[in-house]
Amino acid sequence: MLWRHKHTSSYKLLVQNSSLHFLLFLTYTMTLCQALVRTSLLSSHFFIHHLPSSFPTIRHGFQRNCRRIRCIPEVSIPEAVAISEPSILEPSEDLSKDTVEQLISPQNKDNVSKLMKMERKPTNTAVVPETNGRWFPYLDEFRVNGVSLSSGEVVEALDPLILDVRKERFRNVVKHRSYGVCLVVEGLSDFGNVSAVCRSADALGLQSVHVVSCGSSKRYRDNRHVSMGSEKWLDIEVWNSTQECFDVLKSRGYRIATTHLGKNTVSIYDMDWSCPTAIVVGNENRGISEEALKLSDLHCSIPMNGMVDSFNVSVAAGILMHHAVCDRTSRLGSHGDLTSEENQILLAEFFLRHSKSAISIAGDYAKRKSSNPMPKL
Repeated sequence: MLWRHKHTSSYKLLVQNSSLHFLLFLTYTMTLCQALVRTSLLSSHFFIHHLPSSFPTIRHGFQRNCRRIRCIPEVSIPEAVAISEPSILEPSEDLSKDTVEQLISPQNKDNVSKLMKMERKPTNTAVVPETNGRWFPYLDEFRVNGVSLSSGEVVEALDPLILDVRKERFRNVVKHRSYGVCLVVEGLSDFGNVSAVCRSADALGLQSVHVVSCGSSKRYRDNRHVSMGSEKWLDIEVWNSTQECFDVLKSRGYRIATTHLGKNTVSIYDMDWSCPTAIVVGNENRGISEEALKLSDLHCSIPMNGMVDSFNVSVAAGILMHHAVCDRTSRLGSHGDLTSEENQILLAEFFLRHSKSAISIAGDYAKRKSSNPMPKL
């Protein structure tokens, strides 16, 4: 019994020593790995942030197209350096060319039209009885490389390009979109307000925004943080004059409601917003022009209960659009009123606006379609 006891004690001591050596080895290995990771990350940081000026796209793309994830514990890394992965594979934009004047100036309408991809109906097309007085601007056609694709083919071509979560977001947004109410901004001088109303329109489900008589060289990227890129997903139309804009809107079946305080002003709470309506907001200082007041179908106002008698123009536009959406929802059951066909067409439009590579991918699909035509039944 004594021999067995001594043997057992020796064995336990041997095991304890082995475990200690293993723990020391493991601790050393982890320390070495952390040092290597720190060195690797800091080297990447040095490489990206010390690239020559001849590589602006790489520098900008790394800083713009990444999202942070949790770093390795106990590794001290500067804020700008984090383990990251690409978010949306889109080419970086040249913000030096992105100005308000270039985007929504009457002299540069082509820049706005580039945002819209699917074929559109002619501007002066009137609403036909078959649509029940509802305006929808797109045709079920996208032309690329001399080939026409339907909205279904566009969706099929671009489906592999877009993440499932993004596609679900598109479908949910399109489901709640409507052309039943549109926004008209007349002569705004502060393009921060233009950006703000665009952001509100997008958030509330209005797809159509009209800009009258805008012209400024102020940089648009200065207001990017206000609009949050919402203009990318809206249908923005630019007009040289108020009359031109109103004539087209009336031909599309809209009544023109200008925001104005006067004798015949109607409270927004007494209006039926299920009727197609164009909400018009005016200049920050002068308000709605006399021409717009004469050409409009009605004047409306937001009841005021304070000492002041007006809102900031972007706030007023937000209140008007929000009330219109709430009233339409209570009367119609939903603000979004697109048919299944219109829903599909607008979804294809969103797919095409998703990234700059979407057009080239749709073009490749069109080439394959033209070289392998479907047999006629």
